[in-house]
Amino acid sequence: MIGAKPMPSAGTPDTKRRSEATGLDDARLLPGTRLLHPPSQQQRDYLARGLNQPGGKLPLFDEQGQRVSPRTIQACIDQGWAAPWFNNPMKPDWLVCRLTAAGRAVARRSG
Repeated sequence: MIGAKPMPSAGTPDTKRRSEATGLDDARLLPGTRLLHPPSQQQRDYLARGLNQPGGKLPLFDEQGQRVSPRTIQACIDQGWAAPWFNNPMKPDWLVCRLTAAGRAVARRSG
């Protein structure tokens, strides 16, 4: 095609710029990480709140006191950014999680 611009290949400045903004390069380098897509704003906020907590404990509630969506938590687990930490005997349906190394990389880039 005349005038068609080729798609950038992996490692081009366009690709690098996008991954730097999301912290995806760091996450891709970690073994066991299945990076399916960049984190949503809710996922970034959730992960960032674990950075200053002992052991990387992730919150059960957001800044407004509302329970963090189980879908957000499960999506972070599926991506390898969070890992279940322990079972809560009082609320067995609540996922108590901690940051993984990949989650720390993503959270640090989004902060």
